[in-house]
Amino acid sequence: MSHTRALLRSERLCKNFGSLMAVNDVSLAIAQGEIHAIIGPNGAGKTTLLNMVSGELLPTSGALFFDDRDVTGWSPDRLAHAGLGRSFQHSAIFEELTAFENVRLAAQVRLPTSMRFIRPAARYDEVARRAQEILTDLALLPLAATLAGEISHGEQRLLEVAMLIAIAPKLMLLDEPTSGMGKAETRELTEVLRRLAQKHTLVLVEHDMDVVFTLADRVTVLVNGTVMATGTPEEVRRDAGVRSAYLGERM
Repeated sequence: MSHTRALLRSERLCKNFGSLMAVNDVSLAIAQGEIHAIIGPNGAGKTTLLNMVSGELLPTSGALFFDDRDVTGWSPDRLAHAGLGRSFQHSAIFEELTAFENVRLAAQVRLPTSMRFIRPAARYDEVARRAQEILTDLALLPLAATLAGEISHGEQRLLEVAMLIAIAPKLMLLDEPTSGMGKAETRELTEVLRRLAQKHTLVLVEHDMDVVFTLADRVTVLVNGTVMATGTPEEVRRDAGVRSAYLGERM
């Protein structure tokens, strides 16, 4: 895989809540086209970091650059339009809509604002076609007409990924994508993410080390809000500090 420029860069990002320093001095560079995993024990600051990158939280200090622009302090909406998409640890699907309607709704977000309410039939068809293509790609087409609230947990996680693809992001942030999944579902999602990585840059916060070491090009280890190590899975696996602080109990 030819990694070129950094698509996402954080410079000395910090976030404190009162006297608690949740993220401390985190500088990262995510190369275009890579799968970058962020791992660490509970309370290490992983989700707080993701919340700052996706605009849900303002950094206390530091800067964030996406696609060669300073995006520090941008809203989640503005970042989504710039090409940064995010899935959440807890499901963000619309349970009362069908799988197809969920993906079609996400695809509509990409229409220019002026087009969203005056929808010529052709635009509407294009959005519906896109939704159908994505459902087909993720083997979810048989569930297209099923209410999202009635499909299995693993299928709901896949549906979230489908909605994320529909927004057509340059970079996808995935927060614990395999949480609550069984082994077979995890394997299936791992394959989906591997295919996605051919077209998208992926940043994933993940607790399943098998998934991390199977998928990631590079891994960053956060401990107590600071970066303990960044490198290839092999480099991180061999790092003595990482082994004693975190991986020891996991390997």
